[in-house]
Amino acid sequence: MTRIAEEERLIERVVVRLNATLTGVVIGILCGAGILLATLWLVIKGGPQPGAHLILLSQYFPGYTVTVVGSFIGFMYGFVIGFLCGAFLGLVYNRIAR
Repeated sequence: MTRIAEEERLIERVVVRLNATLTGVVIGILCGAGILLATLWLVIKGGPQPGAHLILLSQYFPGYTVTVVGSFIGFMYGFVIGFLCGAFLGLVYNRIAR
């Protein structure tokens, strides 16, 4: 096998793999930012009962409320859940791609 063919196989093997930690961080930031922005939007929008449906997240995320402080608590929970799902997705993808 020639040197170029070996290098191509090495590059192909490295490129196909995902960094599970980085995938987890990116998905975690996206999930956390989604909860943060949705909560802040409802807080800014106001009304008699802002976030009637979003408040249901407090059943799963202790301490979460539809407030400014609650939006940051929701970001942390969203980041952790997103990180775990993203890292798991990266690991599964790497096993299948191998």
